[in-house]
Amino acid sequence: MRKNISSGSPYEEPIGFSRAVRIGNRVCVSGTAPIAKDGSVESPGNVYLQTKRCLEIIKHAIEEAGASLTDVIRTRVYLTNAEIWEEAAKAHGEYFSSIKPACTFVEVSRLIDPRWLVEIEAECQLYP
Repeated sequence: MRKNISSGSPYEEPIGFSRAVRIGNRVCVSGTAPIAKDGSVESPGNVYLQTKRCLEIIKHAIEEAGASLTDVIRTRVYLTNAEIWEEAAKAHGEYFSSIKPACTFVEVSRLIDPRWLVEIEAECQLYP
């Protein structure tokens, strides 16, 4: 069975994607940007707080899919400036220091909104 999870992002409908998809024991979370609860950009200029917001959205989507952060096996962190990776890594560590998923940090030339400094993907594998 397939379960699509929405976060209510204004980008989901026009692009045609789900925040996360669960099929069987696998959950994949789409690239998640630092969109504040009111739809604005979370903490412009602050990669640490933007990373925390991305991970908060991801955590909620994973839980809605019936999983938890302990089921995360991989994250991908896209940064518009690799020189600020340590602030993003600090926030990532606050969520995953005891879980230790496979993780990649990559610098990209830009994201959809130039105020976004970070975007994150996650994958989960649930075990019976």
